Amino acid sequence: MDVTPILNQLNSAQEQAVTSDKKHLLVLAGAGSGKTRVLVHRIAWNIQVQNISPYGVLAVTFTNKAAREMRERIDTLLGMSLRGMWVGTFHGLAHRLLKTHWRDAKLPENFQILDSDDQLRLVKRVMRAMDLDEQRWPPKQAQWWINGQKDEGLRAAHIQDSGDPFLATMLSIYRQYEILCEQLAVIDFAELLLRALELWKNNPEVLEHYQQRFGHILVDEFQDTNAVQYAWLRLLAGNTSCITAVGDDDQSIYGWRGAKVENILSFERDFADTQTIKLEQNYRSTSNILSAANAVIAKNAERLGKNLWTQAGEGEPIGLYAAFNEHDESRYIADRLGAWIADGNRRDDAAVLYRSNAQSRVLEAALLQAEIPYRIYGGQRFYERLEIKNALSYLRMMLNCHDDVAFERVVNVPPRGIGERTLEQIRILAREQSASLWNAATTMVSEKRLAARAANAVATFIELINEMSGQLDELALVEQAENAIQRSGLIEMHRREKGERGQARVENLEELVNACRNFEPADSDAPVLPQFLDQVALDAGDRQADQDQDAVQLMTLHSAKGLEFPLVFIAGMEENLFPHKMSIDEPGRLEEERRLAYVGITRAMQKLYLSFAETRSIYGSESFNSISRFVRDIPKQLIEEVRLQNSISRPTTYAAAFNSDEGSATGFQLGQQIRHNIYGEGVILNFEGNGPRARVHVSFEEVGTKILILASANLAAV
Repeated sequence: MDVTPILNQLNSAQEQAVTSDKKHLLVLAGAGSGKTRVLVHRIAWNIQVQNISPYGVLAVTFTNKAAREMRERIDTLLGMSLRGMWVGTFHGLAHRLLKTHWRDAKLPENFQILDSDDQLRLVKRVMRAMDLDEQRWPPKQAQWWINGQKDEGLRAAHIQDSGDPFLATMLSIYRQYEILCEQLAVIDFAELLLRALELWKNNPEVLEHYQQRFGHILVDEFQDTNAVQYAWLRLLAGNTSCITAVGDDDQSIYGWRGAKVENILSFERDFADTQTIKLEQNYRSTSNILSAANAVIAKNAERLGKNLWTQAGEGEPIGLYAAFNEHDESRYIADRLGAWIADGNRRDDAAVLYRSNAQSRVLEAALLQAEIPYRIYGGQRFYERLEIKNALSYLRMMLNCHDDVAFERVVNVPPRGIGERTLEQIRILAREQSASLWNAATTMVSEKRLAARAANAVATFIELINEMSGQLDELALVEQAENAIQRSGLIEMHRREKGERGQARVENLEELVNACRNFEPADSDAPVLPQFLDQVALDAGDRQADQDQDAVQLMTLHSAKGLEFPLVFIAGMEENLFPHKMSIDEPGRLEEERRLAYVGITRAMQKLYLSFAETRSIYGSESFNSISRFVRDIPKQLIEEVRLQNSISRPTTYAAAFNSDEGSATGFQLGQQIRHNIYGEGVILNFEGNGPRARVHVSFEEVGTKILILASANLAAV
């Protein structure tokens, strides 16, 4: 068989990974090293050369976008469609399992998936029933805690009450939340994987079926797996299946979201007969950028180790700008972006990255002042917008009138005179009778338990849903969507809104109709609306942001993972900001901060600028932080300090940030006793730079160590 199409354009390490005959394979794929290419070509190799049935292959990734891209590339490479092959996200595949084995999973056949917003509504409902003060016990905190337990594979019954008041309260909320979800026949996003794991644990015959079917399991972004995902994979693999794990321990940056870098670090131990192959040739960045990234990440102790290299040449040095404050920093970035755009470059080829969302405000102001279009990457997505969620709730009510979450969302949207007092009466009756809100509302109307005006409003809503539900069998999906936005009054409500917001919402509702018109159901013999709603819920849980028009991209460093730009700025390269002050004293968190720096640096293809500010106003107070250790990790020969021609007083130099024997031009010396008007007497411990803009570290007797700018500190010798 001619294997040229499969192996064509692969480098030696990629080819070795694609053709490996080891039972288990760990591919350490450095940034920009072609990991998706390896994954796709290995699947094609197994099918076309090893004669493995596509139905025996399971490919798992983290976003629906990545799954779609992977499937398209496999089809293109093999020249045929492999629709029967299981390619999807962890959550999408778990949902497929639960839909197939709903009885074994102890679920009703038509269970619904809650998105984050709807889950929060249920948590609030539980907390109201428990009479908990939301000021003391924020519902979002409880939601985060519940999801964290599920990501660890823990039910409420698995958790011991240690007597800690916080844990006891969270545990009580979790217990009641589980009961309510079971009553309502709904599961949240985190529940998908936990329930799928329990399906296999509690049903050996089901597990054995899938173990025999999927002899080859391939996992992308392996470093991002959490505890329950890793347990799910290990259980499925058993002792027979072959696993190919592709990932990069140096890009594991989602520990706060439950990802465990330990999974990839311990892969060789957990899966015997594993071959590890490193993809180190980078096809994205210049040599200077990669050398900087290698130097930064080399300081991490807990890593498997690799060294990125390229044939693209050295490229430009890394620009370093020392700003006087955050406004100076933002103006400089805006100026550089303006020059970039003036040279004929696209705006969306440039990105500004930052550690904290709070940094964006000043950056946005500078870009607005410079009239440079920008957008915050990862902003509100289509299915998260208010008007779309309302329309989807009407569709859910049409499908299942006992959907309490959808009922609460739209019972008074558009306003129809059903106030909070009326809704609370319905809730109380639903709790007393263990009934759905729909049944409780119907009972209150029929038994005349409501005041006349409220009863009429509730009856009108019930009649509307009944009429729209009665037409489901005779209408196409697109007509059902039109019903949801027209007869409900949603689109008319937004047409009456003033300004561009109302118009945008009308256009979004019309786009929802287009989405329904273009939707292709996976099962042509099954009802379309449930399939559409399931896909929407899975897409809403997906963390991948949409693309937008030509504009400079502003984003957090976490959001930047997986992206690349010819021009990149990383702002705020200061101690206590990046690395974050909450991470500096914890080795594990500090290592993750370093990996985050590595991710940020490797987003740049051609030019990288780093910037820091001598003073920065954060949360209303001035901070004086030293230059980030991540900048100091970069070899000096890779750095070119930016000096503005019209500067009267130069910023702190790059070299000065590394030397502790400076200060000779400041009039002071190390160890000298000084006095400050506010802090009193102290001793000089260190200098950063020379001249009036130098910073001096002083240990004061009463207030401890302070970092001051010499020009404004007004220090006096004692």
